[in-house]
Amino acid sequence: MAIPGNLLSSTTEAVDPNTSGWTAKLNCSISLGSGGRNGDGCLVLKSAAAGEMQARTVSSYAVVPGTVYATFADASGTVAERIGIRWLTSAGVEISVTWAVSTAAASASWHRVSVAGVAPAGAARAQVLVSSTPAAANVNHFWENVYLGYARFTLGNLLTANAETSELDTSAWAVETNVTISRSVPAISWAVDAYPVGGHMLTLTAVANGNVSVLGTERPAVTPGVEYLAYTYLSPPTSSITSWIELRFYDASGTQLSATRGALAAPSTGYFRQRVSAVAPAGATSCAVAAGMDAATAGQVMRLDNTVVSVATDARSGSITTYDAYSFEQGVGGWSITSGAATVARSTPWGAYGVDGNYSLTITSATATTSTLRSARFPLTPGAGLNWRAEWASQVTAGGWTATRGVRFYDAANNSISLDATTSATVPTSGWWMLTTDVTAPANATQAAIEWTLTATSTSSVLRMDSVSLWPALPLAAATASAGTASVTLTLRELPVGYLLTVYRVGQDGARTLVRGTSGLLSKTTLSSDVMVIEDYEAPLGVPVTYSIEIYTAAGALSSTRSAGPVTIDAGDPNEAWLKDPGQPQRNLKVLVERAPDWSRPIQQSTYQVRCRRNAVVLSGRRGGLEGDLSIWTRDDDEREALHWLLDTGDVLLWQASPGMGVADMYVNVGSIDEARVSSYAPELWRAWKLPLTQADMPTATGVGGSAGRTWQDVLSGFATGTDVLAAYETGEDLLLDQRG
Repeated sequence: MAIPGNLLSSTTEAVDPNTSGWTAKLNCSISLGSGGRNGDGCLVLKSAAAGEMQARTVSSYAVVPGTVYATFADASGTVAERIGIRWLTSAGVEISVTWAVSTAAASASWHRVSVAGVAPAGAARAQVLVSSTPAAANVNHFWENVYLGYARFTLGNLLTANAETSELDTSAWAVETNVTISRSVPAISWAVDAYPVGGHMLTLTAVANGNVSVLGTERPAVTPGVEYLAYTYLSPPTSSITSWIELRFYDASGTQLSATRGALAAPSTGYFRQRVSAVAPAGATSCAVAAGMDAATAGQVMRLDNTVVSVATDARSGSITTYDAYSFEQGVGGWSITSGAATVARSTPWGAYGVDGNYSLTITSATATTSTLRSARFPLTPGAGLNWRAEWASQVTAGGWTATRGVRFYDAANNSISLDATTSATVPTSGWWMLTTDVTAPANATQAAIEWTLTATSTSSVLRMDSVSLWPALPLAAATASAGTASVTLTLRELPVGYLLTVYRVGQDGARTLVRGTSGLLSKTTLSSDVMVIEDYEAPLGVPVTYSIEIYTAAGALSSTRSAGPVTIDAGDPNEAWLKDPGQPQRNLKVLVERAPDWSRPIQQSTYQVRCRRNAVVLSGRRGGLEGDLSIWTRDDDEREALHWLLDTGDVLLWQASPGMGVADMYVNVGSIDEARVSSYAPELWRAWKLPLTQADMPTATGVGGSAGRTWQDVLSGFATGTDVLAAYETGEDLLLDQRG
């Protein structure tokens, strides 16, 4: 798949179907190999003699001096390698090369190498260089999945790209205790599409025996009362050593207010994502990330990569449980045994048990007795009187259990009001089970706690719980129409993440049409969130439609169906029509129609007059779609500019008129346009337009353009000043879509 934002062509990136994007630069020949990850092809460098061999991209790519650019690739070989960015003048003269640190060891498995650098003064173009140094001739080295572009980082990260990955340098981190900081490139087999990770890892080396810690130098802004999540990949020197990540909050004077630590329970010396979360305390204005080891031995090394701080997300949209209380990544999250002999702890080691993240809550009872398990109290937001749904993932790993599952409500004085619970039932065994219960909050309830009454049915019984949520129970599918945008908003809730989704719009005649999403038509699209809001700008005007939703397992088996509607978009003034861009609905425009087209349908024909025969022989192709001129008016300068903006892209448009006007909804291409004044009076605002329309097929691969998760925080993390932002983007739309000039 194409790497988002890549300056390289798809052929150069994936080395498919040929090596035309690459050329040998030093001591090697190149050829097309097989067995790649991003497509089958890969680039093979064969050494001509012992010593360094290099290849480069054939093309060079425009860069702006002072801007950070990054490159990465996946490599495989028998010797260590490195990757670099070659900076060139506008005349193609080399200025310098920014090289990555060479990998720590060779690996025949595909592994990531990368580097970032600031384009130097005078640089106008850049190329990617790949390099390795075999000890003999005829040694092969393999490359593919190559990227060159702006530095990549995780959307929503409060930290900059360099703090996340250390691809540029180690300046985003400072020594705190008993450590030296450097960068290294271990050969790690990351997923092919794990773009923000891999390559350089921040490397901590203990100076002497004792505790080790480093502290991030960046202090992103936070809001008191908001929960934040920090995570990173940790690679401890031994599985027995305690390594950790810590989230710290500071006030306006820089005084530390709190610190919350998530310790890694490492199963080995590999690379493990460790998380920690905390709510910003009163007075907090900024935060920072720290990492380290306890009781290290001099010379021991720990590495970290892909460090992120973001606003914590809910297990279910709208859930009031905090991250630590539903995911158990740093401990038991406020859960306790209020009565009985059972005990609670975080599961161990990392990855042994988990649904959300890599740990779960572990309840153990040494005796066949009854215990009460209760969470911390959570504020009811919104308040009392609503229906609430509680959900748990549970797994019995030893013995057996029966349980009542419920929610206990409290008033503002922390007094228990009621416990709404299920009847006692056996907890399912054999694998993870998602269990739910619905409750109604009493009128004076302000807080709630999740509560289980558990009875172990045998000694040494063990129960795991994870992904615990409590949220207002809203409709699973709801559709609302907006006349102002001539669209329908379809909201889907409680979707199973990782499953596949298909959405149809169903007309009055029963015809089903796929609805458009961000990456194209929603046909078995993988779900990445439990809530999806779909804005359907292609729904017809003035007639009722319904929506049919099909949910499939990851393997493609139909799991469940839903429906929403009917819903009708108000068609408005029948003298007006809509011109819409399916891929960029922000350009959509309602226009006043002067005259609908008089249609023609062209056909390709060849006429042959046969000698001694009266009638000609005519060979015909298939008759084409409708063609005609749509005459419209714009009534002021804003409409005129908006129409130009709509037509600028040259995209296929959707023309929609009110029912009864004799015109069905139609996708069209617009040819050369005419804009005429309606009078000789110079200040006259009205304009008469002639739009030559040619009927087109509905675009199927076009997704609804938008930010795709991009927020102002991503802009803040990528640019130091507003001046830098203004220099990078020509328009607000370019800023939204991260299309830099």
